[in-house]
Amino acid sequence: MNTTIQRVKSRFSRLATSMGLIAAGALLFAGMASAHVTVKPSVSQPNAWETYTLKVPVEKNIPTTKVALKIPKEVVFKQYEPVPDWKVTTEKDSSGKVTTVTWTTDEDGIQAGQYQRFSFVAQNADQITEAAWNAFQYYSDGSIVEWTGDEGSSNPHSITKITTEATSEASAPAADHGHDSAGAAAGHASTDTAKDSSSPAPASNNATEAAPASSAAQTTALVLSIIAVVLGAAAVGIALKRRK
Repeated sequence: MNTTIQRVKSRFSRLATSMGLIAAGALLFAGMASAHVTVKPSVSQPNAWETYTLKVPVEKNIPTTKVALKIPKEVVFKQYEPVPDWKVTTEKDSSGKVTTVTWTTDEDGIQAGQYQRFSFVAQNADQITEAAWNAFQYYSDGSIVEWTGDEGSSNPHSITKITTEATSEASAPAADHGHDSAGAAAGHASTDTAKDSSSPAPASNNATEAAPASSAAQTTALVLSIIAVVLGAAAVGIALKRRK
């Protein structure tokens, strides 16, 4: 009888350990999944002068020192917000339209466990469409992570839906900015480099920082289920011990 009880307790102990490892792995995966390079907002309005935010987290134990963002043909790059210690360069096509914006630094860069935001203004197309943001993240060891995959891939690119549907993420239309903004934008877009140590970093954007509710709910449900299994196993072990 004692041998049987010991075997049962041993099995439950191994089960609890395994479930704990699964829980840790699930939480780690969830953390890694949320560490993608993204461009927000994911929804905007046609013809709007939208303030977009490129968020660059670091997934490796080495710093990121360069980020290049391809500007979709569905939007027109206008202005960027300077970030201390980061230079901005642009590439243009034959018509003068900005096709790539690159942020680089000669300083420490974005360290492991950190992220950096880069904000810019772009004017959306005047029709309902989607803009895919392809980004390239450069690490100090020379490695490059290409965020160019489709949704569901390991390295997906962000997509902004340009639509007339009402949304809290959509910004005001271009008419609100006026011609003065357009002129200032053209001046900024033609600038090849920028470095302003006195300028503050971009302000936090609650919509950008908030994790998708569905992912959070799934992670919470998984963790609660694992805790329930572990507690159940512990209860059985206590009952067997008392019976002994």
